[in-house]
Amino acid sequence: MYTKSFEIEKLYYSIGEVADMFEVNTSLIRFWEKEFPQLQPRKNGRGNRVYSKKDLELFKKIHHLVKEKGFTLDGAKNALREKDDLTTHEMLTDKLLQIRSELASIASAL
Repeated sequence: MYTKSFEIEKLYYSIGEVADMFEVNTSLIRFWEKEFPQLQPRKNGRGNRVYSKKDLELFKKIHHLVKEKGFTLDGAKNALREKDDLTTHEMLTDKLLQIRSELASIASAL
C-alpha cells in the first residue's frame, strides 16, 4: 500500500492537507473527484471541501492503484467496483450460511 505513513487524527481535513499527505497537487484531487463518483467530500459553510476519514481511505486506495500500481483511471474504477462487488458477495455468502444454519436447527427440532 501507500508507503508514507501518517495517522488520521482529525474529523475533517482540508484539500491542502490531503494534498500534502499524498504529495500531490490540489488540482489532481479535484480531478479525481470528477472521475471517481465515490469520492465526494462534504463542503463546509464557506463552500470549501472537507475530507473525512472515509474520504481519505478511498483517496488512499485510488492513489495506490493509479500512482503506485500504474492503473489507468478506468482500470482503477474497475478495481474499486470489483472490490465493492466482492465485499457485497462475501456479506451475502455469510448471511446465506447463517440462514442455512438456522434452517438446519429448525429442521432438526421438528
